[in-house]
Amino acid sequence: MTKAIMFQGTGSDVGKTVLVAGLCRLFANRGMTVRPFKPQNMSNNAAVADDGGEIGRAQWLQALACRTPASVHMNPVLLKPQSENGSQIVVQGKLRGEAKGRDYQRLKPELLAGVLESYERMRAEADIVLVEGAGSPAEINLRAGDIANMGFATAAGVPVVLVGDIDRGGVIASLVGTHAILPETDRAMIRGFLINKFRGDVSLFDDGLSAISRHTGWRSFGVLPWLKDAARLPAEDSVALDRIIAGSGKGITIAVPVPDRIANFDDLDPLAAEEGVEVVFVRPGERLPADAAAVVIPGSKSTIADLIRFRENGWDADIRAHTARGGHVAGICGGYQMLGRVVRDPLGLEGSIRETGGLGLLDVETDMAPEKRVENASAHSTVYGVDLTGYEIHLGVTGGPDCVRPALTIGGRPDGAVSADGRVFGTYLHGLFDSGPFRAAWLESLGARSSGGDHRGIVDAALDAIAAEMERHLDIEALLAAAG
Repeated sequence: MTKAIMFQGTGSDVGKTVLVAGLCRLFANRGMTVRPFKPQNMSNNAAVADDGGEIGRAQWLQALACRTPASVHMNPVLLKPQSENGSQIVVQGKLRGEAKGRDYQRLKPELLAGVLESYERMRAEADIVLVEGAGSPAEINLRAGDIANMGFATAAGVPVVLVGDIDRGGVIASLVGTHAILPETDRAMIRGFLINKFRGDVSLFDDGLSAISRHTGWRSFGVLPWLKDAARLPAEDSVALDRIIAGSGKGITIAVPVPDRIANFDDLDPLAAEEGVEVVFVRPGERLPADAAAVVIPGSKSTIADLIRFRENGWDADIRAHTARGGHVAGICGGYQMLGRVVRDPLGLEGSIRETGGLGLLDVETDMAPEKRVENASAHSTVYGVDLTGYEIHLGVTGGPDCVRPALTIGGRPDGAVSADGRVFGTYLHGLFDSGPFRAAWLESLGARSSGGDHRGIVDAALDAIAAEMERHLDIEALLAAAG
């Protein structure tokens, strides 16, 4: 029978995504057929699954770790926040609609059947399924109708390992407190715990492990050290941007303004991995660095709202000064839309504001439309004459005089636009910097050298290194025995 085990955290951002990805690669390296599964994910970092449709970028990464094509059934419910209290709801890869927080709580029980169907599909093709929870099972105010943590675990009969993050402090209290607050039916699903992100001499925490086991009756599956190779993996959501320090501090600077609803920001990972490049993420209230060679405007889940905030931060003036100095600008997806003269949303697809002026760096206009393009793509750079790959996830149609100079052709159709002087370009293609030849050509135009290598190889090597660390520090055989 297929084994399965679920990893739930004492809170958000305890490292569950990297943990599951590392274990996916570990078991795949042992010759097992592995599948990742996350019942519900909330993130604007999305990917296009190989069978079509959207999933969380984290599950795409975990599929890569398993060395298997990504499927929409690995993440059957994806929530994409586009306002303070509302999100798009993607079910088994397809956009189902939008809901505010309270409305979604009422909708969750209806989604459980589809979640269980997707889980059974994963079980049918695997030796083991590694399930990732979301948030914390201790959020008992959200327990009714839950599909992300204990609601799923109890419905599917999947045993649970609780993950605590020692780096943020209070790990003993968080694990013991979770034990205390869970109802008995949920508590009975937990087989043990593990500690993540430990720095220093692990023997110093022996008494801590004993204390947790004494108060909870749970066994320890081990203590994972701080995994430096995790920095080479795409982050699951924008929480990670608060801790990112990218680049070597030498060579050229690429500035990235961080909008409130930033999406697919791992587009910047290949640039940050380059030796001669420093990527500076500019937060609200900060100014764009005056010495930047280029500014990259990333994707956005709410283009108009983020464009308004862009101007409130004074970044529009910073970019005008940047281009006046001869600087380059690139816009990806929502960032491309912002580069134009105007963005319209007549149907209110992204919010209540129906129109706003753009940055005016490209002579194009965008109209939001209900049809959503979701596909993996092969492309050709019209500027540099190289082939590349990526993916599209976007609403909106963009056109105008500058589109006569497309940035790319995708499947033979033109995409994006380039300014007359060649220093500004926009495209709907995510992942374009992953392709070594394109990245090298663009960086060379900025006066920087590039390795020109495929960034996927860096991610793959990081997964192997993380798997090796897990073999050394976790009781893998005990985890397999605990898997139901």
